[in-house]
Amino acid sequence: MKHLTALTAALLALALPALANPYADKAETRILHGWAEPDGTRMAAVEITLAEGWHTYWRAPGDAGIPPQLGWEGSRNLEDVTFHWPLPEVYASNGMRSIVYHDRLVLPMALSPNRAGKPIRLNATLDIGVCKDICVPVQLKLSETIAADSRADVADIQTALARVPQETAHNIRCTTKVGTRGLVLTVSADAPALGAPEEAAVETGDPLIWATDPQVSRQGKTVTLTTELVHAVSKSFALNRSGLRFTLIGSQAGVDIQGCD
Repeated sequence: MKHLTALTAALLALALPALANPYADKAETRILHGWAEPDGTRMAAVEITLAEGWHTYWRAPGDAGIPPQLGWEGSRNLEDVTFHWPLPEVYASNGMRSIVYHDRLVLPMALSPNRAGKPIRLNATLDIGVCKDICVPVQLKLSETIAADSRADVADIQTALARVPQETAHNIRCTTKVGTRGLVLTVSADAPALGAPEEAAVETGDPLIWATDPQVSRQGKTVTLTTELVHAVSKSFALNRSGLRFTLIGSQAGVDIQGCD
């Protein structure tokens, strides 16, 4: 089953970091310093440059991807990190649907320091999957000190932020019915045109519940997606609608919908 394939890939990413070494040259990373906000938060970014023809994965990788993980153990003057994920691509191959980035990813991140106005020392471990003809986990290390007054790579980060899906949907409506394997969920919302083809990603907020590939259609300003939510253990389960997250993905823009009444 597709969700088992994705789970296997995720476990490989965690359990077999040594496999990453022969392929480490397929992804180069660096920290973009960005700028300090008036409240002391720093808007920075992780840049991942991929070898030609290779791709890596969005935060929810799809049927067979490896979910990215970043750890910040050993960092100093760092209280919290919030990522802002730019619009990904939907990539289909051999009947599997993945959500990916090609070529280069600039992943903006808001760094909250313990002490505003002081340098931030970043020590990060980045576990990602990279794919071309094969998919392999890669573990990369990042170490960087960002001075409090540092200002660099502003245009790159601003460009990436402009590509982050926004909460621009209205009149969000959700219905469920019993399906063959779980719950069939239909979501409709008024949203701006995003550029054809329009796709969607569904995040359930529960590691035991996975969503089938959503079917997306549009009539005028209204977009409708349908997916079946399947529990790993039981066909009958309670659904936390507030934990659902839907991302509409077009060729030009995206929409982020969090929660469903």
